[in-house]
Amino acid sequence: MRLVKHLFLLLAFLSTLSSPSIRAGQVSIAVAANFAGPAQKLAVTFEQETGNKAVVSIGSTGKFYTQIKNGAPFEVLLAADDETPIRLEGEGFGVVNTRFTYAIGKLVLWSKQVGIVDDRGEVLRRGGFEHIAIADPRLAPYGLAAMQAIGKMGLEKQLLPKAVWGENISQTYLYVDSQAASLGFVALSQVIQDGKVREGSTWLVPPSMYSMIRQDAILLSTGKNNPAADAFMRFMRSKKAQEIIQSFGYSL
Repeated sequence: MRLVKHLFLLLAFLSTLSSPSIRAGQVSIAVAANFAGPAQKLAVTFEQETGNKAVVSIGSTGKFYTQIKNGAPFEVLLAADDETPIRLEGEGFGVVNTRFTYAIGKLVLWSKQVGIVDDRGEVLRRGGFEHIAIADPRLAPYGLAAMQAIGKMGLEKQLLPKAVWGENISQTYLYVDSQAASLGFVALSQVIQDGKVREGSTWLVPPSMYSMIRQDAILLSTGKNNPAADAFMRFMRSKKAQEIIQSFGYSL
């Protein structure tokens, strides 16, 4: 009887070791501000699919670069560009051969008010607004894209005195959403979900007016030995993850 009891206890113990709650891990992910919406949805789906928890931090790619170099414990970076992951890999902060493009971003000019922004962006030439929100081009790739588009239109002298600078694309979006600025350059993903553009008026800036916004993911050195981090990188390439990313207006 004692042998049977011991076997029963051993089997019960082994069953707890194999349960999802015991096996589940956690991964810390630094996410570019433009990708905040998709990242939250991806984190939920990732946990449902794998049992692992994704802890998401939102911010500017430029600031994340500095934080990672100074020892921030992020394990995966979803950047708003491809240059930052390349630099981190070259400087030994990213794992070699783990970098890939998870999304192609799109730039839009958006106003919360209907009828302000026309479908050709001519409002930028006409004027009639006091402030325009732009993300800091030194920190935010979408800000750099906005400056390239403004340059292509030859409107630097006209628009820059009216610029309200966002630290990242999330802050830039909030300036427009709160109507502190009548309009602004934001990421398409911030004003669209499931193929529907939210209230207001929007101009999808032609991709020929700015450098392609290739957004790369990379496994950071701090996550090299974390199975949950590796699982998240695999998940980002899955069909389900790609469907979520596309639903926010990104290309793949």
